[in-house]
Formats: sequence, C-alpha cells, structure tokens
Amino acid sequence: MEGADASLTNSFPGALWMLGDILFRWVPATVIALLTPDDSSPFANLREPIAAWDVPSLLAHSAGPEGYEQLLEGWFTFSFITIALSIPFLALIVYCGLRVRQIRHHEELFFAAAQRTVKHEDVPRTQLRWNKVEEQSGSSNPESWRLAILEADIMLNELLDIQGYKGETLADKMKQVDRAQFNSIDAAWDAHQVRNRIAHQGTAHEISAREVRRVIGLYRRVFKEFRYIE
Repeated sequence: MEGADASLTNSFPGALWMLGDILFRWVPATVIALLTPDDSSPFANLREPIAAWDVPSLLAHSAGPEGYEQLLEGWFTFSFITIALSIPFLALIVYCGLRVRQIRHHEELFFAAAQRTVKHEDVPRTQLRWNKVEEQSGSSNPESWRLAILEADIMLNELLDIQGYKGETLADKMKQVDRAQFNSIDAAWDAHQVRNRIAHQGTAHEISAREVRRVIGLYRRVFKEFRYIE
C-alpha cells in the first residue's frame, strides 16, 4: 500500500508540470506561431514558461490592434475557466488525502488489535469477572442486576481500550468505531444506554429480570465477537 501511495504522490508533480506546459508554453507558442510567423516578437521561440501576468504583453506583441482586444478577453475567459475547473479537483485531492489518512488510521487500529493475543490480555481474569457478572444477573436481587450491568459496561470500556480506541468516555470511543470491523456496535450502544440510565437514575430506574437478561446478552454478543470471553 505504501508503494501505491508513493507512486500516486510522485505522479502529482509530473501532472502539474504537464498542465503548466500546456497553459504557459504550448498555448502562447501556438498564438505566436499563428500571429507572428516572422519571429519578430520578443516572445517568439519561447524556451521557458511565462508568467500569467505576462500574457497580456505577449498578446500585445503577437496580435494586431484589431485582434488584441479579442485575444485578451479570450485569455481572461480561459484563465477564469481553468481556475474554476481546478477548484473541484483541488477539493477532491484534499478529500482523498483525508480519506487515505482515515483508512490508514483504521488499519493501524485493526492490525494493532490483531497483534494482541487473548493470552496477552489476561483473559482468565476477564472470564472470571464475566462469570461474576452472569452470576449477579441471574440472582433475584435488583441491586445485583444493576451491579452486573455496571461491571459489564466497565469491561466493554476496557475492551475498546484494548482495541486501541481513545476518548474521554466510552461513548467517545464508540463513535470512532468502524462498523465494518465492529459488527456488534449497535448492541454495544443499546447496552451502554441502559447502563447510563442505571448510573444516572439509580434505584429510580426500574429494571426487570427479563431486561437484565437482554442487556447482559448484548454485552455477551460484543465480547464474543472479539473473543474477550469464552
């Protein structure tokens, strides 16, 4: 991929140089060839590109009084059109550059996550924590249900840290997620929203055993996708 980027980058100077040749050498030389075949103009036989602001002077030497005004008007029209046409291409170049950087960032996160083995991240301890979460969620005590959801959300936050996402809050990290690499992101958002209601409302937020099973199931789906738990 680096080779392709380098080739693309190296092609820009050549393309711009070719465009400069067309605009500031070929076009003026064509005008000279048509209007001053006797090489009497100081601009005849150009060997170097001329500046855009020298074009009116070139036209004054190359054309007679009758044709000068028309050529000058045509030059300004040509300049305006080329500038107008170049703006979308410049915007496209900037957009492509930003997209390439974003793609590279997601690839770095993906490969960094792939290099972190389950064993390296101390999954036995993680599995014990998850077993405790499921034990609490299966109890008959609503307070244990809330603790289970809060602990599962902490584990979700740690999982995103392992995956390389950065942010002040769990929500900030999930906003960076590429859905193509995180199939269960909707489940993570759903579970996290329930956790937020529990954290902010406390016992005022009523929760049923069925809802607890559903939410814990959402966390389980996320953790199993990344083999965070067995």
